[in-house]
Amino acid sequence: MTPDPDDSLTRYAAYATELADAVDAALAGWVERSVRSVAAAQGLEVDESALRTAAEAARAEGAERLRALLATDIDEQAGSPLSILRSLVRYPTEVLRAAGARPVHRDEFVVRSFPADVYDLSPAAFADVDPTLHEPGLAWGAAKAYIHLSRRR
Repeated sequence: MTPDPDDSLTRYAAYATELADAVDAALAGWVERSVRSVAAAQGLEVDESALRTAAEAARAEGAERLRALLATDIDEQAGSPLSILRSLVRYPTEVLRAAGARPVHRDEFVVRSFPADVYDLSPAAFADVDPTLHEPGLAWGAAKAYIHLSRRR
């Protein structure tokens, strides 16, 4: 029995929507937690208004870019959801810089891979943004891989 391509695309679209919704719900909290963690470790006060503004801006940009990426056919997708999330590190970074935070120690791989991420905030996995993103990220990735392999058989 051969897989029904329409069914796999329908499932993929559902997983993509679930992932996008989960990321949208988690992004602002990730920005806030990231800033508060570094600031607390360095004994710094954070401008709450600037933090809220940065969190909302990251959420709005990230959700829009992620939905656009996930709506694109998998063979035409440039980048990944994690690359979008990593690009949003600039929002908490701006708040931390304004608060006077010092760059943190990073290993050579992280320095090479994410040179602008001086506070080591770039997520390696969906769960680094929020644990609730693990399952939708895994389901989306599996659905994408299934379609990719099905198209190349």
